[in-house]
Amino acid sequence: MFYHFLYPLTKYFHGFNLLQYITFRAAMAATTALLISFIIGPYILKMLKKYQIGELIRTDGPQTHQAKKGTPTMGGIIMIFAVLVSILLWANLRNTYINLMLLSTIWMGAIGFLDDYLKVVKKMKKGLIARYKLLGQISLGLIISIYIYFSPEFGNISTVTSVPFLKDTVINLGWLYIPFIILFITGVTNAVNLTDGLDGLAAGLIGVVALTLAVIAYVTGRVDFSDYLNTIYLPGSGELTIYCLAIAGAILGFLWFNSKPAQVFMGDVGSLSMGSAIATCSILLKKELLFFILGGIFIAEAASVTLQVTYFKWTKKRTGEGKRIFRMAPLHHHYEMLGMDESKIVVRFWIIGILLALLSLSSFKLL
Repeated sequence: MFYHFLYPLTKYFHGFNLLQYITFRAAMAATTALLISFIIGPYILKMLKKYQIGELIRTDGPQTHQAKKGTPTMGGIIMIFAVLVSILLWANLRNTYINLMLLSTIWMGAIGFLDDYLKVVKKMKKGLIARYKLLGQISLGLIISIYIYFSPEFGNISTVTSVPFLKDTVINLGWLYIPFIILFITGVTNAVNLTDGLDGLAAGLIGVVALTLAVIAYVTGRVDFSDYLNTIYLPGSGELTIYCLAIAGAILGFLWFNSKPAQVFMGDVGSLSMGSAIATCSILLKKELLFFILGGIFIAEAASVTLQVTYFKWTKKRTGEGKRIFRMAPLHHHYEMLGMDESKIVVRFWIIGILLALLSLSSFKLL
């Protein structure tokens, strides 16, 4: 809004010229999202408590989590609102990348909201039926992949993905691009959702990923930097820097309330919307394969669940008694069952996430 209404007035007031710079608008978007989170956070918390929208704790989980029963959930509304307002104020709303990110965030945010509403308000234990949630994820992946596949804006790179650590190396997936993107969005959103099990864990990791993607977006959107670092140049993708820093600002504000002991949980409305946002950003930047490094913690969490379930079913079929690889899945619960303090697990996972982010950034111009 500021970009569209104020920048054209540069000829009357030279100070508005700042709005042409992505770095300025990105910094302002992050600051705006942070302040909005601080301002609306207490009001959202008050509303959630008033209507008794509290977390339902699984009885088969770690017993230490029973103390969290009744903690307000659906706090992801704070992040979504902060991000959307920041983007409406500071981003170029005619930019394709921004529009696709808005679609992704709102789409999965709505599905997550419905899931939380059915679980917490309507007291339906499983919330939104899994196949309906999966249908929503597949539909989003289908829309985004088809748009990119057929859009002339992406030209001859519409179906390619970059290979980390190898300069100017891409894989052209051809028609397989569409199912690949569907699987990617579905997998990442579910992985982020599974990681959201400890106070501040998922939020902190999303923030690290968003900051890293902001750097990548800025490089990718500049012809000089992308040429020097031997990565794909995508005109207009620099606007994603604004979106990613808006997410980072909103995450910082949310962590004010979500750090241990959490005053509010993000719920599916937060984990699905933010997971979808970082997945879509990776897709738009052609960094899907890099995400397996950058989002390594999310991948490990999802993999631990898949391995646990698969091994349990396999051993039960063979021996009649199911066995487990981990004490409990996802992975963070395994360490809890080993006696590790929740805060220590969160901080250590954050540290690993930061190391993976640095490794991801180091993948440019190596070979």
